[in-house]
Amino acid sequence: MGAGTKLKTKHLGHFIGGQFLLSASGDTFETVNPATGEILATVSLGGAEDIDRAVEAAKDAFDNGPWPHMSIKERCQILRRVGDLILANQESLALAETADTGKPIIESMEGDIPRAAYNFHFFADYAPSLNEECFTVNVNERHFTVREPLGVVGLITPWNLPLYLATWKIAPALAMGNTCVLKPAEWTPYTATMLAEIMNEAGLPPGVFNIVHGFGAGGAGEALTLHPDVSSISFTGETTTGQAIMGAASKTLKKVSFELGGKGATVLFADADLDEAIPTAIRAAYRNQGQICLAGSRLYVHKKVIDRVVERIAEEVAQIKVGDPLDRQTQMGALVSKEHFDKVEKYLALGKKKAKLITGGQRLKEIPNGLFLTPAVFVGVDNKSPLCQEEIFGPVLPIVSFEEEEEVIDMVNDTPYGLSASIWSSNVDTCHRVSRHIRMGTVWVNCWFARDLRTAFGGMKASGIGREGGRWSLDFFSEAKTICYRYKG
Repeated sequence: MGAGTKLKTKHLGHFIGGQFLLSASGDTFETVNPATGEILATVSLGGAEDIDRAVEAAKDAFDNGPWPHMSIKERCQILRRVGDLILANQESLALAETADTGKPIIESMEGDIPRAAYNFHFFADYAPSLNEECFTVNVNERHFTVREPLGVVGLITPWNLPLYLATWKIAPALAMGNTCVLKPAEWTPYTATMLAEIMNEAGLPPGVFNIVHGFGAGGAGEALTLHPDVSSISFTGETTTGQAIMGAASKTLKKVSFELGGKGATVLFADADLDEAIPTAIRAAYRNQGQICLAGSRLYVHKKVIDRVVERIAEEVAQIKVGDPLDRQTQMGALVSKEHFDKVEKYLALGKKKAKLITGGQRLKEIPNGLFLTPAVFVGVDNKSPLCQEEIFGPVLPIVSFEEEEEVIDMVNDTPYGLSASIWSSNVDTCHRVSRHIRMGTVWVNCWFARDLRTAFGGMKASGIGREGGRWSLDFFSEAKTICYRYKG
């Protein structure tokens, strides 16, 4: 297969009330394969009128349909079928995801699509296991708390892991009995549309799950955040967009949950197992072309081992295979869009003025129509540099040396973000101290990207508000109601 493999659907419509519809305006936009520049499909361009239609369908399904009145076990049986159908369509979904995003097919096929299915399977198993709290004051008085659905919830999802992160929100929202309106990222709308087909096949009632394609500010995204019948907004994406959504949602006092930007740090102490730490640091920096909020996008290395680490990283990064995403040997694909490619190139130009580029940072000449960059490594970087302070979201790794534990803690914390870090040392006391003193929502010790979906996930500072995962997701997508009983004894 080549990067130009054709996909079946050439127009992606909104999914409203169980049907695919054109925009009220009739307007469209295009989704493009970033590896080839070819147009994959035209997409219905949604606006406020389309959001109104989707919210109305979702509200009718909530007020008059069976979904919120079904037992959680019945709802979760349908969610399990959704997960099963994602796996049954794994290859076609992976091909669409790779074509839309430019990521290597191996990541889509073995990572993103199975995880999307697991999100449904996990919440289908986990949600019914939660117990209601009940407190007995005495034989004549009891207090218990129940979870009830919010109603219509708005979900706005990103382009870097489109299906994976959409299902991370959809599954718990539906498990708790809500109906939802999804606004996928405009750069990557393909697999969301395919998921709508799966929802119908799984037996989800019409109107429970809806999709409106389009843009954010002034478009479908903004209309969704402002709509008075939408009870909450769960958003994953850029911090500045989160700030705009928070302002819009405040007008109707919506609940909000934000997983925003990150500037993940990898810290290698002198006693780290470098044979394991170095390949992991490279994977953390460049997986999905560095387009992951959890990426280890800055590397701090103890002065005693800095020369060895830099030499090995330069050698191994130069061997990363960049190219055709549909080649199963490819390790790094294309960046998602021309707009994003240009942004990353600006950071590369800035880095070359302020630090030393030791490998990569070049456009791939062999595929002139594709948005490919070779993975870049910078040394001699000041921690105040934009390379260490700002979310580049691309294949760019600055390396900074340190001597003291307190010094590296200060440097890791010296950023607006607080999403994740990876700490490497054979000294358990060092790992414990550092993991407790850095301001991050997730800290990995001698590993990276390990996840248990029962645990809390989210960020501090400019990296977000609230947490997702396990009971945190179920709490967000439900309203707690306390009922007090007093009996006559």
